[in-house]
Amino acid sequence: MSDTVHRFSHQAMASPWEIHAAYGDAVYAGQAAQAAFETVDRIEREISRFVATSDIAQINSLAPGVWARVGEHSIECLKAAMKAHADTGGAFDATIGPLLACWRNPDRSPRTPSEAEWAEARARVGMRLIEVDAQERRVRVHAAGVQVDLGGIGKGYAIDRAAEILKEWDIESGLINAGDSSVYGYGCSPGQDGWPVGVGGVGEEAAAPYRLLLHSQSLSGSGIHVRGRHIMDPRTGRPAPGKRAVWALHPSATMADALSTAFFAMSPEEVAAYCRDHNGTCAMIVLENNDERLQYGTWTLCAAQ
Repeated sequence: MSDTVHRFSHQAMASPWEIHAAYGDAVYAGQAAQAAFETVDRIEREISRFVATSDIAQINSLAPGVWARVGEHSIECLKAAMKAHADTGGAFDATIGPLLACWRNPDRSPRTPSEAEWAEARARVGMRLIEVDAQERRVRVHAAGVQVDLGGIGKGYAIDRAAEILKEWDIESGLINAGDSSVYGYGCSPGQDGWPVGVGGVGEEAAAPYRLLLHSQSLSGSGIHVRGRHIMDPRTGRPAPGKRAVWALHPSATMADALSTAFFAMSPEEVAAYCRDHNGTCAMIVLENNDERLQYGTWTLCAAQ
């Protein structure tokens, strides 16, 4: 039986999700996709700060020094966030929320905080303020008002776990798309050498100028065209300047998700050095002043058709 690509849709993490499974039996592929989506839902219930009963909501209400027991997904996602923080020299930080809040009005329009307000927010930001005890599966914070937000890495983490489920169900080729911001492809779409995706477009209406074939790789993007200048540089405590959009390519969807945020805060020279030192990592940056596209790492791109 020849493989056919079957498409399945789901809503999770405030985004439309799709699974494209290359498999001969549509019913079986649908069961596998449903199992993967159920895993995504479990992860969301555990790590979303918007779910009142989640582990992250519990952590965000902790008094300093008090331990909270959390689930496996929360521990693993927090560990991944700490690794991304260390690998990027602090350009990725899952506690950035208080700083973002003081630079933005409730209607999301930009504002400039007072020096006192800015200093107070900075005192509540930093991965050093979170302690993870993986063996006992517990977490505590070391300052009042620390706010953990795994939105910059959670979709990627959920994609990686969903891909594991598909593979356990013997779906040997698939594509997982989380709201077009994070995509992971493994195996090959029938008749292709991977899974074709577009990259390099800026703005909701802009067509992607390049085409990329994903093969055991994830592509994640961040930009300012939808939510405005919402990406902060944790190292300066100020909005990250100079870029309109960023894409990160990495074998892990978890890391691609985190890196697309971190690369937005990092200088082009820092991004180039990261890609040079981390095999399999690529980046594309669209500069704000002239829309120039800078590429780092070994991309295999062709013009979009």
